[in-house]
Amino acid sequence: MSDFRQPGIPVWRRLEGVTRTAEYEKTREDGRYEAVRSRDARFDGAFFFAVETTGIYCRPSCPAVTPKRHNVRFFATAAAAQGSGFRACRRCRPDAVPGSADWNVRADVVGRAMRLIGDGVVDREGVAGLAGRLGYSARQVQRQLTAEVGAGPVALARAQRAHTARVLLQTTGLPVTEIAFASGFASVRQFNDTIRAVYAATPSELRAAAPARDRAARHTATPSAGVPLRLAHRGPYQPGPVFDLLQREAVAGIEEVSGAPGHRVYRRTLRLPHGTGIIAVQERTGRTGRTGRPGTGSGGGWLEARLHLTDLRDLTTSVQRLRRLFDLDADPYAVDERLGADPRLAPLVAARPGLRSPGTADPDELAVRALVGRAEAERLVQRYGKALDAPCGTLTHLFPEPAALAEAAPDGTPGALAAALADGAVRLDPGADRDDAERALLAVPGLDARTVAVVRTRALGDPDVAPPGRDVPDTWRPWRSYALNHLRAAGDWENDR
Repeated sequence: MSDFRQPGIPVWRRLEGVTRTAEYEKTREDGRYEAVRSRDARFDGAFFFAVETTGIYCRPSCPAVTPKRHNVRFFATAAAAQGSGFRACRRCRPDAVPGSADWNVRADVVGRAMRLIGDGVVDREGVAGLAGRLGYSARQVQRQLTAEVGAGPVALARAQRAHTARVLLQTTGLPVTEIAFASGFASVRQFNDTIRAVYAATPSELRAAAPARDRAARHTATPSAGVPLRLAHRGPYQPGPVFDLLQREAVAGIEEVSGAPGHRVYRRTLRLPHGTGIIAVQERTGRTGRTGRPGTGSGGGWLEARLHLTDLRDLTTSVQRLRRLFDLDADPYAVDERLGADPRLAPLVAARPGLRSPGTADPDELAVRALVGRAEAERLVQRYGKALDAPCGTLTHLFPEPAALAEAAPDGTPGALAAALADGAVRLDPGADRDDAERALLAVPGLDARTVAVVRTRALGDPDVAPPGRDVPDTWRPWRSYALNHLRAAGDWENDR
């Protein structure tokens, strides 16, 4: 991710890719300290800093008094800070920041592993399951993650469970025992020990220390009423084009978009590892960070969401799928810097800073829908989709699973695609190798390159995809997916199916 020409970007970000020498590491850490000193919210989630004299770790924008440089240590992940014995700051809540944009962009094994861990694979399948999905041994995965992000898969999953537990403790009135298992902990004792280690408080103390907004939400947050959440993003965010796309594509029975532009609500059903869910996301942001100037505290905002889950163990997974759908972990500064240097795109970037490249909440579903189109997708839902036990308004079904489609309608390209998804010949999960997935998709009889490009962009979250047969400048790399979204938003490029 290039920051070489971005005004005001700390030196450490401009040095990515440079050979790591002792001088390089010192320069990078000095640049990070400058971001901390200026409370630059643009880098929340990109790194964390810990203070040795207090034993606390924070996000770069923490409003507390800036510690002295010689007392500060830097970490790539919250899990790495926790593994070194630091506890989370109660003031800036460093576990609530947007995820690092690197993990969604990178196609290497570390990026794929981080996406799978975010989706809850370690909690469900263990480290062996994670390694099997990546095609490496558990020891290799442990070594690569530790070297790159400072923590292994177990520590990363533990940090994620702790964050889920804090959210449930502070925003719901659920009993502590239920929260322990809903967060993915194997026992109440493990849950208690982890909360004490990460937050230096008991679960009851952590619940009592909830901000006023979370305490108010606790009265209405139940499994039936849903869990209210703020989905954080960094930098400016343009919700309008995202909701326009979702409204244009909405498949009756599994999705709906209601309300007037600027105040819309997107709702959909989800098939999750432990049950089903219905999610609702509001178009309006809680606040917007358009400038991202150091010290302004305006480096991001959030989308308001509410999750109705039949099993709270799916909270982490459903949140990660929403984040991918709305592209909330992107780095808009890096994207806008590169695309804004192009004469054709510059006025479009200036008009829509922070434009995102939406993904999907269900990669297999997206692949089928990209092939058959909206009208046929609605027919498939009504004919083969699983009806919800408790329909909610117009939301009545789950999109049919690939195996059900392959069995019920095996003929033609849709049947071949469904069979390939069902038997694993095509893998589109968060840890899938993008190049391997593209080759497997192109091997499906009748599947054209244009549809595969859509699947690679949306289902696999590739930020650098150009439609085949179109002249797209290499100067837009590695953000060609975003460049095309700018052109579509301006009406200069046809919309994909």
